[in-house]
Amino acid sequence: MGFPSPATDYIETRLTPESICGIGIDSRILETSSGFAVIEPVTQLVQNQVLLILSGGRTQFARVMGRALICDDGEAIEGSAAEEVEVMGRVTYFINCAIEDDRVV
Repeated sequence: MGFPSPATDYIETRLTPESICGIGIDSRILETSSGFAVIEPVTQLVQNQVLLILSGGRTQFARVMGRALICDDGEAIEGSAAEEVEVMGRVTYFINCAIEDDRVV
């Protein structure tokens, strides 16, 4: 039988996206064109926070700037148009893909 190895004291756990990003029961992972986004429920809006919104039947990312939402294409949503926006959640992490299959070698 033998004795337990002293090396077991130095074994590290495997890194996973769940452990790095702190993904919980309420978190959702959304696939984007450049990788993934981790979305969590919004409790309150904070300046410079990135949100996933539903506007005009289209989902997009927007940043809270003052009383406006600035979309990733540079468009500002404010005033009465902002009242029609549905906030789906806040983005806590963007995970970008490091490997591109269509890259020429």
